[in-house]
Amino acid sequence: MNILEKIVARKKVEVELSKKIKSIADLEKEELFDRTSVSLSDVLKSTSAPRIISEFKRKSPSKGIINGNVLPEIVTADYVSAGAAALSVLTDIDFFGGSFDDFLRARKANPNIPMLRKDFIVDEYQLFEAKSIGADIILLIAACLEPSEIKSLSQKAHDLGLEVLLEVHNSEELAQSLCDTVDIVGVNNRNLKTFETSIQTSIELSAQIPDSFVKISESGLSDAETIFELFAYGYKGFLIGETFMKTDNPGAALVALQNNLSQIGNSNPHVI
Repeated sequence: MNILEKIVARKKVEVELSKKIKSIADLEKEELFDRTSVSLSDVLKSTSAPRIISEFKRKSPSKGIINGNVLPEIVTADYVSAGAAALSVLTDIDFFGGSFDDFLRARKANPNIPMLRKDFIVDEYQLFEAKSIGADIILLIAACLEPSEIKSLSQKAHDLGLEVLLEVHNSEELAQSLCDTVDIVGVNNRNLKTFETSIQTSIELSAQIPDSFVKISESGLSDAETIFELFAYGYKGFLIGETFMKTDNPGAALVALQNNLSQIGNSNPHVI
């Protein structure tokens, strides 16, 4: 059993336990459930420059603890001040050290920015959870879902007013999983078998993603030059977590990257 299979197996147990504690009817009564979602796809469609989706992540299965001494409300507010297009907050407890509390604290500190609930969605119940904590976007990972599940989960997400980010790692996943109820396609540059990252993955898949879908690149992104290279291939958003989170001040790390992006854009206006 690989790490993804372990995460999914644990997630299914976790969801069944959650259902016994709080019903869908209970989730629908939460204060944030009726909140109107903010569209990330609209933000990215209209951009003329690369936009950063900044992630709050305490740890990962491959790296262990990345940063255990940070507060979600402070880090995410700093991200927003630095110009983040959206926020991604981990809610998986066992493998990533996230929580609903992290998400809710980030949501309270940043009420108007699109926020992605970063987790492993395996059950429709989790969509109601996402809505109840004020998420705008949910993640569907092609590597751990059947195409039929992606279609049904994405349709239900739309019914709830949530946008859908479909994450793929290769052309096979993309071909099998893409459907018209997906809003954003995220190409993860990390090989799930080796955990190595290569932006070549995003480059190779770029032409295979129809222009009707917003494209973002994920993992292994740290420098402005690479981001502009991928921007030229049609990627509008860039999801970055570890690069920021491994520093003492994640918000300042985003400021530095934004400055580098501005310098490249100003010195080479033809790239925008």
